[in-house]
Amino acid sequence: MARRRSGRLLNLILAALFIVLSRQPAASEVEVDLELVLAVDISLSMEADEQRLQRDGYIAAFRDPAVIQAIRSGLVGRIAVTYVEWAGEAIQSIVVPWQIISSAEESHAFADRLSKPPIRQARMTSISAAMMFSAAQFDGNGITGLKRVIDVSGDGPNNIGPHVEDARDALVRRGIIVNGLALILKSPDAYYGYFEIPELDRYYRDCVIGGPSSFALAVRKTSEIAAAIRQKLLLEISNAPRRAPDHLHPAQYAPTGQSYDCLIGEKLWQNFLMDGFNE
Repeated sequence: MARRRSGRLLNLILAALFIVLSRQPAASEVEVDLELVLAVDISLSMEADEQRLQRDGYIAAFRDPAVIQAIRSGLVGRIAVTYVEWAGEAIQSIVVPWQIISSAEESHAFADRLSKPPIRQARMTSISAAMMFSAAQFDGNGITGLKRVIDVSGDGPNNIGPHVEDARDALVRRGIIVNGLALILKSPDAYYGYFEIPELDRYYRDCVIGGPSSFALAVRKTSEIAAAIRQKLLLEISNAPRRAPDHLHPAQYAPTGQSYDCLIGEKLWQNFLMDGFNE
């Protein structure tokens, strides 16, 4: 009887030890405060100067002393970042692979690496595929983050690939936070009608972002891009309140009634195809 009890006790201890160890990061993995995927839209609707300003905004942000201080002020004192560009359903590329940042030198090195590759453009807009591709970058990256965030920036709604709500919800179930930067840079009379929507901030709020403390910022002037990127990174990296300065026109954080049509992009694209077919 005593042997059975001691055997059961040993099994319980081993089981408990297995559970504890399974919840710990592997010895070979690097622990960070934040794993951050910067997923940037390169669809054709983005003008060349807008693309350049967007890239330069991220470069400047990782050279900014306030951003570097926020990185060093976390519990662990370091983050991991990768920079991804995306357009259509099968168009995603890693511009800068995962890099650990814990100092000004490492942050500047990330900015330097980001400044070198050329900026390219491609057709269509698949936010959903971009989010799914970004989520896959967390798997097997050798990093354990206290928080995982995908930061999506773009100037139009999803118009191809899986439904954006379904992709967002799948990521949130995995514990991934999705934040957004809605670039609403064209004047109302410049909208093409088929590919862009003037209330992109509402679309991002209702259809793209998700997870605890998720947020979306809206940029309506090219002169605001750099400041918005800096503020967005500070919000994601630090423990600051999830609120942006009023002049950056933050998207609303709570529903105001009827939700936005999350299939608006697909419908606009279908209308475009039908009109072209009927001509």
